[in-house]
Amino acid sequence: MCGILGIIGIENVVARLFRGLLSLQHRGQDGAGMATFNGSKMHLKKGIGLVGNVFGEKHFQRLRGEIGIAHVRYPTWGGAAEEDVQPFYVSYPYGIAMAHNGQVTNYSELEKELLNISRRRLNSACDVEAILHVFAEELNKQEGASPENIFNAVDGVFERVRGSYSVVALIAGHGLLAFRDPYGIRPLVLGRSENSYAIASESVAIDTIEYQLIKDIKPGSVVFIDYDGNLYEKGVRKESNDTCIFEYVYFARPDSVIDNISVYEARLALGRELARLCRKTKIDKEIDVIIPIPDTSRPAAIAIAEELRKPYREGFIKNRYIGRTFIMPKQDTREKSVKLKLNTVNIEFKDKNVLLVDDSIVRGTTSRELVEMARKAGASAVYLAVSCPPLRYPCVYGIDMATRGEFIAKGKDAEEVGKLIGADKIVYQTLEGMVSAIKGLNPDIDFCTACFTGKYPTPGITPEVLHEFECNRS
Repeated sequence: MCGILGIIGIENVVARLFRGLLSLQHRGQDGAGMATFNGSKMHLKKGIGLVGNVFGEKHFQRLRGEIGIAHVRYPTWGGAAEEDVQPFYVSYPYGIAMAHNGQVTNYSELEKELLNISRRRLNSACDVEAILHVFAEELNKQEGASPENIFNAVDGVFERVRGSYSVVALIAGHGLLAFRDPYGIRPLVLGRSENSYAIASESVAIDTIEYQLIKDIKPGSVVFIDYDGNLYEKGVRKESNDTCIFEYVYFARPDSVIDNISVYEARLALGRELARLCRKTKIDKEIDVIIPIPDTSRPAAIAIAEELRKPYREGFIKNRYIGRTFIMPKQDTREKSVKLKLNTVNIEFKDKNVLLVDDSIVRGTTSRELVEMARKAGASAVYLAVSCPPLRYPCVYGIDMATRGEFIAKGKDAEEVGKLIGADKIVYQTLEGMVSAIKGLNPDIDFCTACFTGKYPTPGITPEVLHEFECNRS
């Protein structure tokens, strides 16, 4: 999972890119990069670390131009080395810089094809480099870089590249390009301010740079904006609309809107559905207080408290200077970070039956620690309500969703998971309840739920591909 941003038509674009990228920091903490074009030269800066650490005043002076793209990295395919940080650049044809959010599922196949047939050698372990070279090849087949020729080149990408990818690209001397894969798995939005346009992973970035959100870019659609501010758009190849449902559950910021669904409203809806399940299992009669696991589960916890008419309290206080443990790259780092990240307000736990609310359980590391912390703080009983169903299958579309052997719920029911993490009872969201709760906010879209069902929307996800992904991650 990564965050991308592209802006055209504003003087000193680097300042807006920096502001927008800060609002996307939650999508990646391992690296950041920018590319700008000043009319004659492409300027590129990327490095390991948070946005504020990668870019300094000297880079603001160098990254000149009125068009640029930016990226925050969270590695899934490939490592966290500096050579894997985006954007990537090729000089031919025209000079193209590119960044993406998602994951290419036929990367190895493309790498061999590019080397053996096209004589193009990929120099990183980052899959956007494959997309970039495929696009450069396809554009070079066209006679010029007119909007229609660019659309044709992207159609060639759609034909050859499988997986999930939302892309922004800077074509030197021509304009800003963006496209979303034919299944629409990763989000992509368009914003505008007078004659300037911005394209981003989430609407929060559009808000932060004070642009007006226009719309979501639809699956299989291509947007191209030239230097005169002319916007060209074409639906090139749509297969379905399978937005990643985990964006709403966990990954996106609550103040974002994705595919005309408020992420905050989606989490409230998930909470209301969880409250119904709490009544069904009758644990609502045992609960004294409802406490969220900060931050993503707060809306769901608020909705549960309202529906069950139980007190809502903040029992865990978060250290704002610790990153998101879900996307930390190593298990030992995750384990050490939980207690550094959260501390208990003991008075809210002492002698109470507590319902903790969390967005998900992946490996169970964080959940086990939190249940233990609640008991040490004096809780009489610890129940856990989870906004999504049990996670049992790896994500191949850009979220580090563990390998098949790491999922705590793999081959286990809720009672067994509860025993493993030390909870008195777990109430998991149902798949049907999760989908209906969010789909009720926009009936026109469907969702990728592969991490819950093992049913992958894109072709070619074989056991061999899953094995390759697991080997790459480990």
